[in-house]
Amino acid sequence: MIDSPVIYAVQGIRAAVSPVLARLRAGAHARELAREYAFDDVRALAEQRITLIGIAEDDGGAGGTLRDVIDLIIAIARADSNVAQALRSSFLTANQVASRRDLPNRAVTLRRLLDGDLFAGTANERTGGANGSVNTTIRRDGDGYVIDGEKYYSTGGLYASWFSGLARDEHGTVLSFTVPVDREGVERLDDFDAVGQRLTASGTTRLKNVRAHGHEVVARDNARLDNPWQGSFAQLYLAAVEAGIAAAALDDAIWFVREKARPIKHSTAGKSVEDPYVRETVGEIGARALAARSAVLVAAEVLEGVRGLTGPRARAAGAEAAVTVAQTGVIAIDSALRAAELLFDVAGGSITNRDLGFDRHWRNARTVANHNPRQWKAAVAGAYHLTGEDPPTTGLF
Repeated sequence: MIDSPVIYAVQGIRAAVSPVLARLRAGAHARELAREYAFDDVRALAEQRITLIGIAEDDGGAGGTLRDVIDLIIAIARADSNVAQALRSSFLTANQVASRRDLPNRAVTLRRLLDGDLFAGTANERTGGANGSVNTTIRRDGDGYVIDGEKYYSTGGLYASWFSGLARDEHGTVLSFTVPVDREGVERLDDFDAVGQRLTASGTTRLKNVRAHGHEVVARDNARLDNPWQGSFAQLYLAAVEAGIAAAALDDAIWFVREKARPIKHSTAGKSVEDPYVRETVGEIGARALAARSAVLVAAEVLEGVRGLTGPRARAAGAEAAVTVAQTGVIAIDSALRAAELLFDVAGGSITNRDLGFDRHWRNARTVANHNPRQWKAAVAGAYHLTGEDPPTTGLF
């Protein structure tokens, strides 16, 4: 239990961030055109301690459920999916604190969350090995360590105060480290250049002779966990971002039809809002957005049901939750991509104007989808249903 002079509550945080989300939504397209980051608004979100939702009140958190956490993530992604994605490591860190009492350095990490710190981290490298290979090195030096390497996809890196990653020591053991981003030798690059999600601050992090104290390095051993599927929340997070994108496509479809669109020449309607085909299209976009949101929130409830379980019960529930999250990913990806495509069917050529930037919804949804292939998600779920085969414990389920 950590004493905190401020009492945070779920509804209070949601109310406080509402105007911040409105600003994020209003400026999302302009920021993308200018490649400008939302530093002030992200800091404003952090100052409202958004990552304390889902952390127990006894720990100084805001309380609430995993569903509350995911609902907030959808709302942030609806405003600006770049920002939601950039906050992923921070929410993943908070989820570890909320769900694992045995988390190494838990009290230190909790203190940082209470202080409003943001986190970034990745294990990804571009060193020619198989995906998941760790070539970053860490070696003993006195009472600490020295880290050398280069990490890619450092999501949220430009917003964060702390960077976490994996490194391999001289014995081949993979260790986890967390260092402040302003530590000498840490260099953050703004070099992420995908078709979408361009402002997620997901660039390269270079580590050159970075010193790490003993308490900043821990052994990584998930084999001892009763539930080895520790990646489920991370995957559910991606699905929540997709759900937010689908909702954003619905918002823009409604706005354009009401404010800008004109009926096609042979339409029988006097206004686009009265055109039956436009209504059908907006209705389908709404259905897709609802499907994504509903699936994600249900998966959050299933995943929360794993908490507190031990032994075989934890393993069985963890496998079921991982499959549920995988299926949710398929639904959310398909829904977001389809909603983003249908947006262009509510009007004529003018809706494709670059100054509107509506293409970003599809590009963002497509980029998030490429994090982990949905074919694998569907196949793993099918194997589980047909043969009882457990999902892989790679962190992608």
